[in-house]
Amino acid sequence: MAQIKARKKVLLLEPNYSNKYPPIGLMKLSTYHKQLGYEVVFYKGDLRQFVIEQIADKCILALTTLDSTIDWNLRKDILIDFIRYRKKEYLQQLKLSDSEIEILLTAKVEEFRDYYHKRVWEKEPEWDRVLITTLFTFYWNITIDTIQFAKKLVKKPVGLMVGGVLATLQAEEIEKVTGIKPHKGILNIPGQLDKGDDKIIDNLPLDYSILDEIAYKYPMNNAYYGYTTRGCVRKCEFCAVPILEPKYNAYIPLKERVELVKETYGDQKDLLLMDNNILASKKLHAIIQDIIDSGFGKSDKFIQPNLLEISINNLKNNCNDRAYIRKAQALIMNFYEKLKGEESYHIYKIIFDKYHINKLITTKKDNLLLAYEEIKAIYKKHFRPIPRQRYVDFNQGVDARFFTEEKVHLLSKIYVRPLRVAFDDMETLPEYENAIRMSAAAGMRDFSNYLLYNFKDKPIDLYNRLKINVDLCEELGISIYSFPMKYHPIINHAGDLVNFSHNRDFIGEYWNRKYIRAIQAILNSTKGKIGRGKSFFYKAFGSTEAEFYELLNMPESFILYRYFFEWLKDKHPHSTDNWRRCYNDCMQHLDENEKAKIIKAIHDNDFSETVQSQFTNPKSRQLIEFYTNYRNSIMKEGTDLYKLKQEYDKAPTIPLKRKRS
Repeated sequence: MAQIKARKKVLLLEPNYSNKYPPIGLMKLSTYHKQLGYEVVFYKGDLRQFVIEQIADKCILALTTLDSTIDWNLRKDILIDFIRYRKKEYLQQLKLSDSEIEILLTAKVEEFRDYYHKRVWEKEPEWDRVLITTLFTFYWNITIDTIQFAKKLVKKPVGLMVGGVLATLQAEEIEKVTGIKPHKGILNIPGQLDKGDDKIIDNLPLDYSILDEIAYKYPMNNAYYGYTTRGCVRKCEFCAVPILEPKYNAYIPLKERVELVKETYGDQKDLLLMDNNILASKKLHAIIQDIIDSGFGKSDKFIQPNLLEISINNLKNNCNDRAYIRKAQALIMNFYEKLKGEESYHIYKIIFDKYHINKLITTKKDNLLLAYEEIKAIYKKHFRPIPRQRYVDFNQGVDARFFTEEKVHLLSKIYVRPLRVAFDDMETLPEYENAIRMSAAAGMRDFSNYLLYNFKDKPIDLYNRLKINVDLCEELGISIYSFPMKYHPIINHAGDLVNFSHNRDFIGEYWNRKYIRAIQAILNSTKGKIGRGKSFFYKAFGSTEAEFYELLNMPESFILYRYFFEWLKDKHPHSTDNWRRCYNDCMQHLDENEKAKIIKAIHDNDFSETVQSQFTNPKSRQLIEFYTNYRNSIMKEGTDLYKLKQEYDKAPTIPLKRKRS
């Protein structure tokens, strides 16, 4: 009998950092390899846990071969714990004594335990290819750890491929540390992975199914992702795009890709385009028409498809069981949790007692399909989608310097929300203000932008750009959400003593550590964004430039607990009023050398005992004491600040926002 040839296996990995957007490159690579007939798995998370789960699956197959009278899958979670922790209590919980061949089963389970702990799996890797995406350079450590671990999973080193942003920007550094030569740039040439293959991977449709293979949920979901252009005509120093996508492609058709996704994975609510400079395209008219033809005209509405039905159909068609078992099981459990009365009891018996699909880890495909047949009538009865407005998001922002009346008219044909207009520095103020005014006149009301700081700007530049946005909101009756974004170097420059591209520690020429921390503390209370409303802005950043700089120099605890420390007044020596008096007193009366020492300590954000011991002047020591971190005292029962905080919380100067129970 001819032996069946095993399918080649590909593992797609995203390092376990937090990010908003799914890995578009890996989604295209999944499509590519599935078209070639590969078995494809996507993972993001603890790689050791991934290995253990894979070993547990093999163990369950072996146990079933030995004794198929027991559904070993229902004990998978216990098996995973035993393999990982090797504790006898987990072995006992497996209840191998339920079988007449307990001794054989025990030996088999212990064999797989040893397979993991003796690292046999490292000597017998099963993946023909492992492809890793990379993102920001400051995720260096977690990315390198992922690459080093992945070397244990792939059969041959040539099968390990690394690409993406970090891989392109710092290919040589990655190769030096890991021995793996990354791919630089995008996959836009035929045969880049397999010689002779004529597919252009960058043009392939995205495999949305892989996003349901993992527990991690990307905040930006339920959207079509894609590009209608590639590259950028600008060469901004702080930007990686000229390196990642050096050639500008002015038009990539959209409609066919949207239709394919809709047909396979279900309709998505919004359209999220990752173009780096769409307004530079001379094909903007064609792009906007593509967007409209794809169902994103200004009056188009979204009607949620039956995702459970789509998931079940994809399971029946053997389209990514790993993804759709997870998705269908989650949808059924979410549905069950909303039911009441007799229906709730009926569904409970089906999913808990009859088919055991209440836990993902023990859910089997066949049981899921059978359970669906019994609950689908009730599910469809409750499924009543409401039409909702669809939005288009040019997520990487649009360039104010390319705005014209004609382009604004084109943009007004679709519902862009928000329109993200770049405002990276004060030099672009005339073009930026013109872009906002033109767009508002065309009927657009929702705007957003990232405000780069800590680059070549001064702190007051950030304040002024924020204030300009607040003023424009009030004048034009629009909404602009500003997101201050701290600059981080994308490469290490020759002569740098510290590689700041691998961390978030870079301080710009006109900034210092204290100012950076102060901005972060302010943004902590505003959830990272600044919206409309002068009173809100003035409280957060100050009503004048002098007040803004006062906030930058204010102790961090006083910023984080702004209203509480202001409320303290004379109730406690460490109040905002007392700090302000002490700070002004020092600045007015201390000699220049002593003031310089104080300012250095504040700007360095270093208030350690070593630094404090340098100050002998009583005024200086009193001021430095204000910069103690008071958060622990506020949270620790019995302290004066804890008691006062409890008193304040009973009658706060502003209403406290509490989580809904």
